[in-house]
Amino acid sequence: MNKLIIALLLTVSVTFGQTKKEALRDATITSKATLSEDYKTVFKHTLPKVIELMGGEEAGIKLIKQTFDQMKSEGFVFEKADVIDVSEVVFEQDQYRCVVENFNQMKMSNMRIKSKSYLLGIYNDEAKFWYFIEAKQIKNKALLNMVLPDFETSLVIPEDDTKTETLSE
Repeated sequence: MNKLIIALLLTVSVTFGQTKKEALRDATITSKATLSEDYKTVFKHTLPKVIELMGGEEAGIKLIKQTFDQMKSEGFVFEKADVIDVSEVVFEQDQYRCVVENFNQMKMSNMRIKSKSYLLGIYNDEAKFWYFIEAKQIKNKALLNMVLPDFETSLVIPEDDTKTETLSE
């Protein structure tokens, strides 16, 4: 009986370990895809309901591309997008979830913007990869109800932190 309990505990530990490792992997893939403007990969890891609200994948990719093109024409440069950490994975409301901490650095005109932001990760059991949504978006109750109705979590989601600095010319 003790061997069975130990085997079950090891299985649970390995599953959570792999899932956290997969969350880090998928968040890193998504981060690199953002920097390289690979929107198809970004959308692969975007919560499907968000894509649906954007009018579908084709319309969403077009919107993101137009937005980034406009920002670039105004001097915006995305310098860094790094995944810093992944929280422990929790299982709640029939989903594996985690919080991913990111660091982004951008430059626009004579300003550098450094941002620590967070993603909520939700594991897709069927496809075996993670979906993400900006964690700050789940604090908007109207949007949250459209994307994740009846959402509750025990995860602590920190506030984003943004700092700007003036660049000397």
